[in-house]
Amino acid sequence: MAHSGTGYFNSKGQYFRTPSEATISDLAGLLGRVGDGESLAPGIAHMILEKRPEIERIFADHDAMLEVQAKAAGSDGNVTPLRPAR
Repeated sequence: MAHSGTGYFNSKGQYFRTPSEATISDLAGLLGRVGDGESLAPGIAHMILEKRPEIERIFADHDAMLEVQAKAAGSDGNVTPLRPAR
């Protein structure tokens, strides 16, 4: 008998049963091949998702330091801050 269900897809369109599995797949793809032999990327991706709050805090601190650096550089008329490449 037919039935319905919920599925989640990563950015490549692959099906996963849970949102975490789909996200880990995307993170692992972003990391690429890590290490010799079997890639460590899936395990690293799992850890990134698991430690997301701590990682976001670190990036927030990093962004705040970049703002301070940009303001300090902006106070010197001879310095032009670089813009990230797009």
